Amino acid sequence: MKRREFIALLSSATAAGCSFAARAQQNGKITRIGFFGASLNSSGMAEQYATFLAKLREQGFSEGKDVIIDYKRNDDPRGPFASAAELMRSQVDLVVATGPESVLQAVIGASRSIPVVFLAVQYDPIARGYVNSLAHPGGNVTGIFYRAPELAAKQLEILVQTFPERSRLAVLYDANSAEQFSAAEVLAKSMPLQIRPLKLEKLPYDFGAAFQTLANDGAQMVLILSSPFFVEYHKELAAEAIKHRLPTMFVFKGYVQDGGLMSYGVEQLATYRRIADFVAKILKGAKPADLPVEQPTKFEFVVNLKTAGAIGIELPTGALLRTDEVIE
Repeated sequence: MKRREFIALLSSATAAGCSFAARAQQNGKITRIGFFGASLNSSGMAEQYATFLAKLREQGFSEGKDVIIDYKRNDDPRGPFASAAELMRSQVDLVVATGPESVLQAVIGASRSIPVVFLAVQYDPIARGYVNSLAHPGGNVTGIFYRAPELAAKQLEILVQTFPERSRLAVLYDANSAEQFSAAEVLAKSMPLQIRPLKLEKLPYDFGAAFQTLANDGAQMVLILSSPFFVEYHKELAAEAIKHRLPTMFVFKGYVQDGGLMSYGVEQLATYRRIADFVAKILKGAKPADLPVEQPTKFEFVVNLKTAGAIGIELPTGALLRTDEVIE
């Protein structure tokens, strides 16, 4: 579906979405929510989803009592369009769409009337035409977005500042993180770095083979970019980095909790609480068109000292002073 067609769909959906609040407030009605998220087999994602549910309860909506949530993985090998079609058949009243743009495309393509709350990570919803502006979305979707390419550049900057004596940088990414890689590559070329990119393309990804390739190529440190197809493999990615004694930067704290060395990114628990706030407001009668799109304001730099010891490095004092959390 072309972008102009999406914009037309969003505009036509606004009026239909306005009637949702009245339907949802009917006495005794249990609201059905569709939720596209990363694999709950990841401890980080499981914690984020639990935080979302806890915030919903604070707002007066309990799963199984007031709401039923149909959770769909955004890395379904069938693709998001098959999952979106399933959600529409179950007659959901609202959809939370987190992750890549294809998830939002699938949801909008499947229904013109259902309100959508997004967490846009790999795309700009304004530039892509899904909302008119941050302050005035103007359609049937709203939510939170952050510019992952900018984060990728910051992750690279921290990695280089922490290990200034290392010049051979490997970057692990896939199609979902191509824009992040482009941002990191531009910055890397302005530094005395030799960049060694490795794009993963065939699912399921063989992370063991990928790290072996990076090691054989002489990588001295690794930047792992954000992809829904990486999320379930926190522990495997961390273990491979330790096995090859490679300092590695990740985007989410969950990777560091599972043995990764460092991460810099959006504070995810705060973000999922805000997503729950959006959902609750819509369930209570607000229109998505009237809820301004937000951008995160909380970021965190996390390091794992146990992992540093395992790969035989000592993190400089300057890096430790900048951290928001140290895992020992």
